[in-house]
Formats: sequence, structure tokens, C-alpha cells
Amino acid sequence: MRIKILGTESLGVRGLSCVVETKDRKIVIDPGVALGYQRYKLLPHPFQVAVGERVRQEIKSALKDSTDIVISHFHGDHIPLPHANPYQLAAQEVASLFKKPRLWCKNSRNLSPAMAKRSRDLSEVLGRALTNAEGQNRGLLSFSHPVPHGESNKGLGKVMMTRIQDEERIFVHASDIQLLDVFPITQILDWKPDIVLASGPPIYLRHLSSTNRKNARHNAAQLAQGVNTLILDHHLLRCEEGYRFLEDISSMTEHRVICAADFMGCRRLPLEAWRRRLYREMPVSEGWHQAYAHGQTDTGQYRNWRGWNFS
Repeated sequence: MRIKILGTESLGVRGLSCVVETKDRKIVIDPGVALGYQRYKLLPHPFQVAVGERVRQEIKSALKDSTDIVISHFHGDHIPLPHANPYQLAAQEVASLFKKPRLWCKNSRNLSPAMAKRSRDLSEVLGRALTNAEGQNRGLLSFSHPVPHGESNKGLGKVMMTRIQDEERIFVHASDIQLLDVFPITQILDWKPDIVLASGPPIYLRHLSSTNRKNARHNAAQLAQGVNTLILDHHLLRCEEGYRFLEDISSMTEHRVICAADFMGCRRLPLEAWRRRLYREMPVSEGWHQAYAHGQTDTGQYRNWRGWNFS
């Protein structure tokens, strides 16, 4: 089994996209990307936009010869969007790449009106039905029943987790569970995985209660004790405090507790957390974002920063 994480917060963008290759399958999970449209009252810095461009290209390249595509839920950082902003992956760009692969999706029923419309719009653009995979076991692929998107009973919706098993190992993709509810943790441990890629808690949100923070820490520790490699990223690493959370959980176990950049052998690149710093160190010309949105400029002059080069 070969696992490649394409885009998530420690790699410079919002999302939890990855590719899992087995002997005869190439499975792309959550092929979407976003940049956090507003953070600290600032639009994405052009350097982050350049990183996002690269991630979008990597997702499209992965989709070209994929055998399976998994959609855990219908948020804009996890799917190609029919009505994408300039920093997201447009569904129209990849519709032709969705024609042949098997498609495994979260149930499109019991969604909020906005998410239900997004599901319908995506199906229309792709030109095919979004096949419900919840609770199914199909060979090397298994899918959970709906689990909470973060805290349960808070109107945040549900997500679908994915288990992939080959002769070598078991991998679980636990999209947006945020470690705030114990039910997804129990399901993951029942699956007996070797490697788990999951969203950590959104500790960057000031309104996240101390109880939720405590529960997330407890659930993370329980999960870390039960798997050889726990990759926590996404919501957790929208602030630098998230890395201290990782270190804290890592200190409780002999197993690996790392972020996606660590797993991929890359330097950590939490650009959303660094957005104010980027603007200070690399000022943005007035009107750049509007010009970029209209295709009148590009990221060319902003692709180098502190040793990173995305030319």
C-alpha cells in the first residue's frame, strides 16, 4: 500500500485529500481544496494561492488514472465545487475525470438544504449519480455509517469514514471527525488500522469549549494508543497551537503521532496560521485578488518565500 497525502493544513491548504494505491487500485479520497477565504480579515496570500494551485494540479493528476473516488461529505474543501471561488477546485475542470472510476459517496439524504443543493449540483456537473456507500463493505474498501462532523447534535452534519485493507496494512481516512465525539473513535479502533489520517479538533476557534478541548485530547490519546501511526491535521493545524497538541499526544504513547507534512517527509507549511506573517514579509499589491479572480494576473512574483519555491 502506498499513501500520498495531497493537501491539508500542514501542507499549506485546507482539505484532507489523499491517494491510496494498492496492487490494482488507485483510490482518491476527498478531491477538494480550499484556502480559508477570510482569516484575520485577510484574503489568502498569493504565496498560499500558489501552493493551492500546485495542490489542485496534483489532485487532477491523481484523478486521471484513478480506479475509485471517495467523497466523505460535501463541504467545499473536500469536493470539486460546481460554484468554486478562485482558490478552490472547480467541478467543471475535473468532470471528465469522474466518468470511469467507481464513485463512493456519503449519502446525499438528510443534508442541510445548502448541502443537498450542492450534492445535486455536483451530480449534474459530473453527469452521474453520487452513489451512496455508507455502511458498505466492498472488497478492500469499507465505509462507515454516518458519524458526527465534530460535536454530535450540533447541526454540523455527518461524515463518512473509509477503511482500506490490502495484504500489507489497514488504512483509515477519518474525515472531519475532529475528535470531539467518542463514537467515531470506537469505530476506528474496531477496524484495527495500522495508519489513520484524521482531522484534529478546531482549537483555533475561540468558542470551542474547555470541555470539548478536554474530550478531544482524551479521544486523541485513546486513538494514538490503538494505532501504529496517527496522522492528525486539517482543523487542528489552522493555528500553531495545534503542533503543541500533537507533541502532547505523542508524549503519551510510543506510537507515531504526526501531521501530514511529517508523514510525507516535507517541511511543515501551515500557511493559514501564518497569513498575517506572510502579508508582513511579502506585501501584496493593491487589487491583486480581484485581478487574479478575473485571470488578469498570476502568482508568479509570489512563489518564493523563506526557502520555499513553488515556481
